[in-house]
Amino acid sequence: MTTLMEEFAAHGLRTWIAGGWAVDAVVGRQTREHGDLDLAVDATQLDELFALLRRQGFAVTVDWLPVRAELTGPDGRQVDVHPVEFRADGSGVQHGLDGATFGYAADGFTEGSIDGRRVPCLSVAQQLRFRAGYPPREVDRHDVALLRRAEASPSVP
Repeated sequence: MTTLMEEFAAHGLRTWIAGGWAVDAVVGRQTREHGDLDLAVDATQLDELFALLRRQGFAVTVDWLPVRAELTGPDGRQVDVHPVEFRADGSGVQHGLDGATFGYAADGFTEGSIDGRRVPCLSVAQQLRFRAGYPPREVDRHDVALLRRAEASPSVP
C-alpha cells in the first residue's frame, strides 16, 4: 500500500488515503486488517490514476463513476477510488448515489505514517465527519475510538 502511494506521488497524483487505512495512518500503526485501500483522489487526475493502476495490472471491477470505482490487482488487492472535485479554497465535494454529495473541508487533508513512511491521508476531523450519521458497525466503533483518542492527543505520527 505504501508502495502504491509512493508511485502516485512520483507521478504527481494528488491522492489521500481514506477509510480504515487512514485511521491507521493518523495513529501511526496498523490496528486491524483491511479489505481494500480507499483513496480520495483529485477528480481532474482520475484518468492518469487509472492508467497508472492499469499498467500495474489493476482492472476496474466496479464502475459507479462519478461516485466511485473499484480496481482489483492481479494479486487480489483492491483500490476503492473516490473522485473529489476541489474548490479554490481547498475544500472539495464527492458525488454520491442518488444526487447525494460528501463534503471535504479544506482542513480535511493531512499526513500520517504507515510502516514508518509518511503518507497523505484524511484528517482526524474529516474521518469523524464521514463516520457520523449512520448506524456504526463494529469496525466503525473500533475506528471511531482510535480517532477520538487521536483527536484528544493530536500529534502527527
